[in-house]
Amino acid sequence: MQITLLKGKLHMAAVTQAELWYDGSCAIDSDLVALAGLREFEKIDIYNVDNGERFHTYVILAEAGSGTISMNGAAARKVQVGDRVIIAAYGQMDEAEASTFTPKLVYLNKDNSVERTTNTIPVQKD
Repeated sequence: MQITLLKGKLHMAAVTQAELWYDGSCAIDSDLVALAGLREFEKIDIYNVDNGERFHTYVILAEAGSGTISMNGAAARKVQVGDRVIIAAYGQMDEAEASTFTPKLVYLNKDNSVERTTNTIPVQKD
């Protein structure tokens, strides 16, 4: 049996651009792409914390060190510059691989600099 697990995410990224007339996708600072274990052209889910929108697109690379998070094409209509988003990618694996797998979680500041990285999420308490 295959199961789907979170592979990597950029948590609370700030949208820096929204380009309606650009080829569709999400341009992400290539340093952040690598840190989260993502790949160019990989399918991603985007969760807009500010307005509740949830949508799919794919990764394209933006200049390393730029902090760019640009929603392009139709995705540009789902955000406004400054919105905070969660960008997540998932992987499918069998039970054996899943038992030892850990995701790459990258937590960002408002300027898209890295606050911290981890591979666990604390247990939610009341």
